[in-house]
Amino acid sequence: MSPKSRLYTLVKAWKNKPFQEVRDACGEQWLGLSSQALEEHQSWSQRQAISHEPIFNAQGTKLTGSLFRPLLTATDTQLLRLFMEGLDASSYWYRSGRFIPGILPVPAHALASSAYIDALSDLVLNSRLPVGLVSLGIQSLPNSDVSAACKEGLLRMRRLGVLLHLMEFSGTAKELLFLEEMQLDGIHIEMGQFRNCPLPIEVITQAKKMQTEIYASNITLVKDLENANALGLEHCYGGLMMPLVSRHQTLHINDSRIAKAIFSLHPHQHLNLNGDKK
Repeated sequence: MSPKSRLYTLVKAWKNKPFQEVRDACGEQWLGLSSQALEEHQSWSQRQAISHEPIFNAQGTKLTGSLFRPLLTATDTQLLRLFMEGLDASSYWYRSGRFIPGILPVPAHALASSAYIDALSDLVLNSRLPVGLVSLGIQSLPNSDVSAACKEGLLRMRRLGVLLHLMEFSGTAKELLFLEEMQLDGIHIEMGQFRNCPLPIEVITQAKKMQTEIYASNITLVKDLENANALGLEHCYGGLMMPLVSRHQTLHINDSRIAKAIFSLHPHQHLNLNGDKK
């Protein structure tokens, strides 16, 4: 490829880069989109921050998504800038030929704010990503005083093709009611809480009947992975599967080799005295 054609490719990629109209989408400084924030956004992309947590199928043989962890601790003024960063990563993977769904956690109080929902909607539309690549992670159930506004905000996002996930699902009656009412696309179960207590099989069965994808989070021990497999959960992520990576590193992930190694031993656990598989 000649230098001239490489320059053309770079210019074309920059022209098609999302978020060109971010200032118009929502320029209020209290929402975190000042000119300084935009400059920080660009420099952050250049630094390739280690902030994406890969998600795999239960056997570790396939990358099924990525959780953008900085949003879990974002302040109100950081929220939209970080949401842009997460969308930008999904766009980067998509333009590079990888269909990697990105989960972007957002606090319930922001989902109940029409100003935030307007801005998030504009950012999703401006990203031009296909349906299925953007998932909104609801960090907690909304309080009763903002529940109606939060549900309306979630419905607005769903009409844009955004999938809805509930983070840190523990199986309470209130969560199950919310799951059924909002028809959530995914729930995330923190597996550390089930190391020394019964597994919520009935809750998992009920969630599966609603055709909800179930994610096992915080997989840090082999026991966590075994529990997730026993429950028949579809997706797993945590330090045992793979630590946080940059968006460029995510692009080159195909499987979790640790999980594959663990599960490759399972067929050999049922041998008769002659060494033959039963």
